[in-house]
Amino acid sequence: MTRPTRVHIDATALLHNLGQVKHYAPGKKIIAMVKANAYGCGLSKVVPVLDKEVDAFGLACMEEALAVRKLGVQRDCVLLQGVFSADELPVAAKNRFQCVIHSALQLRLLLDTPLESKIKIWVKVNTGMNRLGFLPQEIYDVLQTLHSCPWVDDNIGLMTHLACADSPEDPTNQNQLQRFRDLKLPSLSLIKSIANSGAIMALPDTHADVIRPGIMLYGVSPFPRQTGVQLGLKPVMHFVSAISAIHHYPTGVPIGYGRTWKTPRPSIIGVVAAGYGDGYPRHVGENTPVWINGDYAPIVGRVSMDMLTVDLTDCMKADLGSTVELWGQYVPVETIAQAAGTIGYELLCQFVPRVR
Repeated sequence: MTRPTRVHIDATALLHNLGQVKHYAPGKKIIAMVKANAYGCGLSKVVPVLDKEVDAFGLACMEEALAVRKLGVQRDCVLLQGVFSADELPVAAKNRFQCVIHSALQLRLLLDTPLESKIKIWVKVNTGMNRLGFLPQEIYDVLQTLHSCPWVDDNIGLMTHLACADSPEDPTNQNQLQRFRDLKLPSLSLIKSIANSGAIMALPDTHADVIRPGIMLYGVSPFPRQTGVQLGLKPVMHFVSAISAIHHYPTGVPIGYGRTWKTPRPSIIGVVAAGYGDGYPRHVGENTPVWINGDYAPIVGRVSMDMLTVDLTDCMKADLGSTVELWGQYVPVETIAQAAGTIGYELLCQFVPRVR
């Protein structure tokens, strides 16, 4: 029998969430963020579903974009961090990958590497994220230089990234937007992109020409105090396992590593075949819930590498083999992220190959 720990990917929910993206930003071109193995949901499960519904896919690196091509998908791919060496540029041009450039080094690599076919380039400007990007005062010369390069497509993109889009009321957002609007630009054909998921939903003045939805596509809220369901999104990832053992203990019995939790009453303790070795966070807070046959049960004791323990005393319908939802439809991933002191993005991205 195969270990029951697995992830279900709901394609219907994915398309519903894309519909929400289009509702918030009607008529805008869409670069769907599928980097990091489609936020842990799997390129092979996500990209074919979105292929005919979006304008391009956003990837972190060449390897991810080539994985999209191996799926037989010919949709445009945008390398969000650009290339890391000159030998990647011919590969990008051959595969019609679009490249973001964010530094003088990348610009020099591009200018010094003649290409047989034109390549579309996006220029990233640092408006306040202070991570990647040219300074605003550098943008005019960078764009002029690119326009003069014979192997750069005439339709150059210009993008920036908001540091605080998850806090729409933060004045940093408007400050960054104003810096973007104030850029001194040459008279060129430029396509502009600013908005990620948080900005798509809460900052419509950042939508520009192209939006870049990421976490909202997967049904997870970009905002810290709301869940995706509260925002009209549907969870795409459902992380489940099953009860592999049940024990009846009297009061005062310690459970698990470190003996950190003891039964406060005669208790029924279930063992679930999932742990931090599968991607479930080890440091979840007390009473973090799982869902079993219509009831919520709290996790007790420490999460182990391959299993965790839950208190089934009040779960009358739980039995050996019962399916346990760790997050998904009934337990929002945001709930688990908050209990672990992290964000839903991280939880989605940290699965290991043994999780089917």
